Amino acid sequence: MNWLLVALGAAVGAPLRHLTDRAVRARHDSVFPWGTFVVNVVGSFVLGLLTGVASAQAQLLLGTGLCGALTTYSTFSYETLRLYEGGAKGYALLNAAGSPAAGLGAVWLGAEAAGLL
Repeated sequence: MNWLLVALGAAVGAPLRHLTDRAVRARHDSVFPWGTFVVNVVGSFVLGLLTGVASAQAQLLLGTGLCGALTTYSTFSYETLRLYEGGAKGYALLNAAGSPAAGLGAVWLGAEAAGLL
C-alpha cells in the first residue's frame, strides 16, 4: 500500500514540475533555469513543513511522492553543466551555489513553520 501512496504523489508532482517550469520560463526571458530553481526551493520548503506535522502516510504521499517528483537534482545538474558549457559561467556558479543554499534555507524555514503549528 505504501508504494501506491508514493506513486499517487509522484503522479501529481511530475506534471506539476513540468507545468511550473513552463509557466516560469514564459515569464522570464533568462538563460538562468528559474523554473528548476523554483520547484526545488518550493519542494524543499514543503518537505521541511511536512516533516514536523504529517503522518507517516502523508509523508509518503506528499514528501516522497509529490516532493520527490516535483524537485529534480538531475535537471539542476544538467542545467548547471549546460550553462557552463554555453559560456554562462557566472550563471553556472550562481546556480551551483545558490540552488543548494536556497533549498537548505527553504527546508529549514519549512521545519520552523511546522514547529509553530
